[in-house]
Amino acid sequence: MISNSELTENLIDIGVLSTKNIIEAFQNVDRADFVRDSTAPDIYEDYPLQIGHGQTISQPRTVAMMMEMLSPKEGEKILDIGSGSGWTTALLAFIVGESGSVTGVERVRELVKFGNSNLAKYNFSNAKIIQARAKLGIVGEEFDRILVSAAADEFPYELTAQLKIGGKLVIPVRDSVYEIRKNESGKLEAREHYGFSFVPLIF
Repeated sequence: MISNSELTENLIDIGVLSTKNIIEAFQNVDRADFVRDSTAPDIYEDYPLQIGHGQTISQPRTVAMMMEMLSPKEGEKILDIGSGSGWTTALLAFIVGESGSVTGVERVRELVKFGNSNLAKYNFSNAKIIQARAKLGIVGEEFDRILVSAAADEFPYELTAQLKIGGKLVIPVRDSVYEIRKNESGKLEAREHYGFSFVPLIF
């Protein structure tokens, strides 16, 4: 079985991981801490793994690509929708540091517990996972970055109201991943990346 360090090096070698703070997050947040069976031989393989309730911990390559699209920074306030096992929440918590915050949102109650128990392995004081509410995201709050790890059938424009000016949203819609930036005038700028597959976003 390869190691977390080797997984990270592989992601660098294939060109999907390149930014220093994101690389450091992958090196320090071990995927093995976010799977159901930490002794399984395929923890560090580049494909999704089941975590129960029809959900998966995403393919490392996909997580790396979406993190690079999101370009999170220290001190930012981030929303992580569809946090699942808590891996992406933990990666983001490492990046934003103590001066930032990350809130994971998960609709499956058992995975909220699972994700928070995994986060607790790292003693992050700046991260938590909460139960998803009736409306998508956290209405009434604004974030520097929003990451969505499940695919919507249609673009959920209500999330853009939760994005600060200058902020960025990364979200799968059907089989594409969109980078959405809210520019200084409040208008949305979009870039589409094709050829992805995700579990459906349900809310």
